[in-house]
Amino acid sequence: MHNSKLNIAPAWVFRTESGELFEPVLFRLLESIRDTGKLTRAAAATGISYRHAWNLLNHGADILGLPLVIMRKGHGSQISALGEKLLWAEHRVVARLGPQIDSMTAELNDQIQQLLAGAQPTLRLHASHGYAIALLPEFSESANINLQYRNPEEALSALNRGECDVASFHLPTCPALARQIIHHYQNQLDSHEHRLMRFVTRCEGLMMRKGEHPNIRTLRDLSDSGLPFISRDRHSGTRILFNLLLKQQGLAETSINRSAQPEFTHTAIAAFVASGMADVGFGVQAAAEQFNLDFIEMTSEHYMLIYREHHLPTTTLEHLKNLLQHPALISRINSVPGYTPDNPGDVITLNALTEGNA
Repeated sequence: MHNSKLNIAPAWVFRTESGELFEPVLFRLLESIRDTGKLTRAAAATGISYRHAWNLLNHGADILGLPLVIMRKGHGSQISALGEKLLWAEHRVVARLGPQIDSMTAELNDQIQQLLAGAQPTLRLHASHGYAIALLPEFSESANINLQYRNPEEALSALNRGECDVASFHLPTCPALARQIIHHYQNQLDSHEHRLMRFVTRCEGLMMRKGEHPNIRTLRDLSDSGLPFISRDRHSGTRILFNLLLKQQGLAETSINRSAQPEFTHTAIAAFVASGMADVGFGVQAAAEQFNLDFIEMTSEHYMLIYREHHLPTTTLEHLKNLLQHPALISRINSVPGYTPDNPGDVITLNALTEGNA
């Protein structure tokens, strides 16, 4: 049997104007030094010799004019401020571009499957990036899942054009806020045609570096503080939700000191805050904990799947239900901070959600 499914694993290359390269292994070495405090242990953990590790650090210092690591006899090794900046730059690249690469991987594997005789059927899923939805391809046994990350507007448009079989759709658990979200997408929703399949709930809130800004507990605190805030892109569901929460508190969107540059995933927001480039972000709890940030819950959401009732074959619908109810998948979801299985596989209508019967 051919092992035809491919993964794309990029290696970021940092190059100076003069053409000098930082080897990708340098970033693994810096991270290991930060974790262990010992160059010898870091080199072994990275899989390179002590001499090669020493040469990498010296080469980086020669290029940039400052050391990447501070080494003191009897005190081990510590990453310098410059080393931290380089390491966080690499983290932000991974967080920002990772979902796009995952989407490209899905497209490539879908094309390969189409060429294979007797290939399993593919379920085309367009979804907002999230920690639970990313697990689905791993547990799919009855069909290949072509998971591509799209914002809610793009996903709904693709669903209505027949370019995907299922899309994601997330709504606040608060019925009043849910009605406003549905109103926002009303031109793309049809209560007679669309059906929702429950999946998970997830917590969203403010994230900040550990121990900093203990006085920030509410959105009004954030507004009054003027602290630099890293925002999601304007088409993201989380950005729309955040703006609705501001309105609910009587705050203007302009009252928040947003950075000019938005980010496109929860992970990228958390990495941006953790690296010190902003003081506060808004996103899911799982992203905050991934980067060891403080998290203050502001709201929770139903993260569901949406499909057109008469366009998804019954067998495909059953496969999808079985997948969402897979015990191993549910166990994994329970281990993700802020995520909770939400009667996975149950089908409900838009009206049931807006009337508070969810």
